[in-house]
Amino acid sequence: MKTSRRDFVIKSTLAATGMALSYQSVGALTSTNLKPFPASYKDGPAKICFFSKDLPGLRYEEIASLIAEAGFDGIDLTVRLGGHVLPENVERDLPLATAAAKKSGLKIYMMATDILNAEERFTEPILRTASSLGIEYYRMGPRFYDANKSIPQNLADFRIQYEKLAKMNKKYKIRGECQNHTGDRFGAAVWDQWEVLKDIDPQWVGVQYDLLHATLEGVNSWTVGFNLLKQYIGTMDMKDFYWRKIDGKWDQELVPLGEGMVDFKTLIALLKKNNMHGPFSIHGEYLSDKDDRRAKAEKMKKDLTTLRGWLNDAGL
Repeated sequence: MKTSRRDFVIKSTLAATGMALSYQSVGALTSTNLKPFPASYKDGPAKICFFSKDLPGLRYEEIASLIAEAGFDGIDLTVRLGGHVLPENVERDLPLATAAAKKSGLKIYMMATDILNAEERFTEPILRTASSLGIEYYRMGPRFYDANKSIPQNLADFRIQYEKLAKMNKKYKIRGECQNHTGDRFGAAVWDQWEVLKDIDPQWVGVQYDLLHATLEGVNSWTVGFNLLKQYIGTMDMKDFYWRKIDGKWDQELVPLGEGMVDFKTLIALLKKNNMHGPFSIHGEYLSDKDDRRAKAEKMKKDLTTLRGWLNDAGL
C-alpha cells in the first residue's frame, strides 16, 4: 500500500513518542466534515442563557421573569439533587419550568444534571422528558478518578459510560456534555476528555467548555486544550475571575465579565475561526444574597451586554 508523506510523518511521530493514540483519531482532529449540533444555532445571533443555580430559592416564574427582564435568550436550568428541578420530580416539574420559560419568551437550551451513566434510575426519565420539551443539551455530573485504579483503567471505564450514554442520547436526540471543571476530577486536564471522546460521535456526547476553569488549570496553555477538543465543544460557560490572596492563601475572586483575567478576546477569535456559535451560559456566581431583584437584574444585564458586544464585534 502506498503511504503519503503526511501519513508517514504522523505515524512515525506517534511511534517515536509512544503516544497511545490511533492514527484514525488523530485524523479526526482536523476533520472539517463534522456535523454541528444542532445546526440551527448557527443561524442568527448566538443564544445566551443564564445559569439558574445562581438564582436560588426562586420559583420557575420568578426565574424566567428575572432572566427575561435582563434580556437573555434562555435558561441553563439545574435538574439535579438540590436543583430547581429534582430528578425524582422531572416528569412533573420540568414541563412546568419549560412553560414558565415560554411564557416569558425564553427557551431552556440546556440543563445541568448529575447524570453519569445510562443505567442510573433517573437518566432515561430526564432525557426522555427533556427531549419531549425541546431541550437539546445537558451537562453530565462530575466524574472522579478511582484511586485504586490506574488512569488508563479509569479512562476505559469512563469510555464505556460515554458510549452507553451516546446511544441513549441518540435515541432521544439530546447531547450530553462534560464540563472541564478545575481540580483532580476527570476533564479538568482536558486531554483526558479527548482520550475518552476521540472515537465517539460528537453529535451526541461532547464538552461544555469553561474558559475560567481552563485558565485556572493552564493560564498560558489553554488554547492547546481548546484546539484538541474543539470538534467536541458544544455549549460554553462564561464567567471571569482574578487571583486574590485571602487569609494568606491564593484563591479565585469571581467578578463580572471583562473585569478579571480570563482571556475572552482570544476565545472569541477562536470561536470565529472555527465557526462556533454556542449556546452560551453566563454564570453569576459573584451575585450576592444581599442583592435585591433590581440589583441582580442590572448585574446580569451588564454581563449579557459585555458578552453580546464581544460576539457582535466578531460577527457571531
